[in-house]
Amino acid sequence: MKEQFQWTGNHMPKSDDGFLSVMALSEVAKAGAFHRSFPQYEVTPLAALKQRAASFGLKGLYVKDESYRFGLNAFKVLGGSFAMARYIAEETGKDVSETDYAYLTDGQLKKDFGQATFFTATDGNHGRGVAWAANKLGQKAVVHMPKGSTKSRFDNIAAEGATVTIEEVNYDDCVRMAAREAAETPHGIVVQDTAWEGYEKIPSWIMQGYGTMAEEACEQLISLGVKRPTHVFVQAGVGSLASAVVGYFVNRFPEQPPKFIIMEASAAACLYKAAVEGSGNPAIVTGDLETIMAGLACGEPNTIGWDILRNHADCFVSCEDLIAARGMRMLSAPVKGDPQVISGESGAVGMGLIAAIMQEEAYADLRKELALGADAEVLMFSTEGDTDPERYAQIVWDGAIAS
Repeated sequence: MKEQFQWTGNHMPKSDDGFLSVMALSEVAKAGAFHRSFPQYEVTPLAALKQRAASFGLKGLYVKDESYRFGLNAFKVLGGSFAMARYIAEETGKDVSETDYAYLTDGQLKKDFGQATFFTATDGNHGRGVAWAANKLGQKAVVHMPKGSTKSRFDNIAAEGATVTIEEVNYDDCVRMAAREAAETPHGIVVQDTAWEGYEKIPSWIMQGYGTMAEEACEQLISLGVKRPTHVFVQAGVGSLASAVVGYFVNRFPEQPPKFIIMEASAAACLYKAAVEGSGNPAIVTGDLETIMAGLACGEPNTIGWDILRNHADCFVSCEDLIAARGMRMLSAPVKGDPQVISGESGAVGMGLIAAIMQEEAYADLRKELALGADAEVLMFSTEGDTDPERYAQIVWDGAIAS
């Protein structure tokens, strides 16, 4: 069988951890309050896979199902919408608590702020979230997608009224294109969840927006009698989501944080590559970054997120596509008694990886190193549903990418 994944522990030197405060609980609370002001807001489900956990020899296995988020089938809108609100608050001299949904959709906003054009690059989910939020708030959006992007994801963004293109370059080059165009446009602003020198405020706000998902999951676990997860599996593209989740749980449980396993697509595993190199410096992966995990096809890390991960992640994993495909099938056809989760390519990688680690003797050493056993309460995030329905059907129904 083809090698399924590669992994490394975290042996990098620590930094001064100056960015952990981005995910302070007080900042996450502001994001949560903002999201709750939306009439479309509902807490997304936390699926407790009791039977699957038992079959793996785990105490508990929990999947945060983001296919229900705001009717958009993915979590990304949490970050883009909150960043837009904080940007507008700053531009109008208000606190973000004053720029809730009611204010942002009221005619007064046009008088106070006018209209901006929000530029972004996306594989689909982030761009759809930015386009949706811009549409709801009476703003403009321009979205650039990398080559290989699917028509269904393009159409979902266009349906929100955004100007959207598919370019003949990879994701990271689309980011540069969006930033350049924003700089050349009056009242233009780039809303991107990757950070670089000189562009750190908006990515920080996006990460705080993602904190709503982590906080919901934590409260749901507590309601189930789980005081804290012992292990958190979270996927990474540029690393904004991963570092937001890690940052939240480290701040929530500073004395006893969970073990954090960071998962990437092997075609774009810049975080894993940096962890293997070991100096603590970020790494870059170039090229076409071809993977079914489109949401993870990012070769240049968020510098803020990388700093959090180098200080607090326990394990970095570079996953082949078959890991995600297996996870999609397992979640769609659960063990009897467990709930079904419709999870897309970037959402299901955690399920596939956990299954491989727990079921295959080749990974016994990793199982032991991570202390994944009868006392483990494991949390993962299904960050998207079937955002590409055609590919979802090919993988789940037709058995594509089985080996």
